[in-house]
Amino acid sequence: MKTNATERQPIVSGIQQIGIGVRDVARAWRWYNRFFGTDAIIFDERAPAEYMLPYTGGKPRNRRAVLAINLQGGGGFEIWQHRDFEPRSASFQVLPGDYGVFSCKIKCKNAVAPHKHYMDMGATVSEIYRDALGRDYFYVWDPDGNVFQMVEVGNPESWFVNENKPTGGVYGAMVGCADMDAAIAFYKDMLGYDKVYSDKTEVFADLERLGTPGVRFRRVLLAHSQARTGGFSRLLGPSEIELIQAIDRPVPARKIFEDRFWGEMGFIQICYDIRHIEAMRDKARALGYAFTVDSLLQKPDFDMGDAAGHFAYNEDPSGTLIEYVETCRVPIIKKWGIYLNLKRFNANNPLPNWLLRALRFTRKKDVLE
Repeated sequence: MKTNATERQPIVSGIQQIGIGVRDVARAWRWYNRFFGTDAIIFDERAPAEYMLPYTGGKPRNRRAVLAINLQGGGGFEIWQHRDFEPRSASFQVLPGDYGVFSCKIKCKNAVAPHKHYMDMGATVSEIYRDALGRDYFYVWDPDGNVFQMVEVGNPESWFVNENKPTGGVYGAMVGCADMDAAIAFYKDMLGYDKVYSDKTEVFADLERLGTPGVRFRRVLLAHSQARTGGFSRLLGPSEIELIQAIDRPVPARKIFEDRFWGEMGFIQICYDIRHIEAMRDKARALGYAFTVDSLLQKPDFDMGDAAGHFAYNEDPSGTLIEYVETCRVPIIKKWGIYLNLKRFNANNPLPNWLLRALRFTRKKDVLE
């Protein structure tokens, strides 16, 4: 008996990528490749963003987007550049507690080694801190001023292969929120972050360093108690969301993308790799977080250059954009016409390791202008 699409349960396999708006895709990719090992290119596309009209002023905007991953494990980056105009940074200093993705988390096995490595390479880094779980972490800034939190993650299930790179890929995000309890409910009910690792309200030394001296924050670290499933779950691995709410910040919190378009400078979205997007649509509507963008309703098959699938967006209670992508096809060896067709595999099961390792054939030495 065939199962109706609406009876299926959506599967969240992990964070596929965090979107980063930049001025120059090629320059940004070179930096991310050098510092974070994101050398496998899943797609590189120049085309109008036709379906994001609620977030691009009601008009399609020409852009270039590159999805790059680190095969040691973790999510990737969707590096995004507006091509119709010079993308704008926020008109104010973005501080912890502002609404949206404040920092992208990157996993490393030992924080001390990449900390020294980055200092030797001339990067701007913070001192090393220790979190509520006893893990070392520090911050590093990219040339566009985006801040990345390097988190020590030692558990073997968080890593896919060992390529002797100093870091893996995306491990999560620090997200500013207006209402902590509402945010916790969203990330638990919508995305499965049901485990509260820590919940503290105090002045935090690292957030003082990031521009908020003497300010108290409520800071909640969320993870998922159940292992992720689905095709790319072994590659993407577990993840965490760290919610930040300013308690007594003298400068009121603001939306990071206030008065700007999606895709301009900064962290633009958290994207999850999913299966059964129609079931996810039903879930989002039932929870009160209805999709604001839904490619499946506009075009049954959507191409992103060499990759294809469906995507949708909704917002967390403070307006942070969350993307859901159901991947249907990714290139393995493009010049030979070899593609991975996800429709041929059981949606509930991880893809074979040998097949995921074949993504190494998508590596590039450079992303040309």
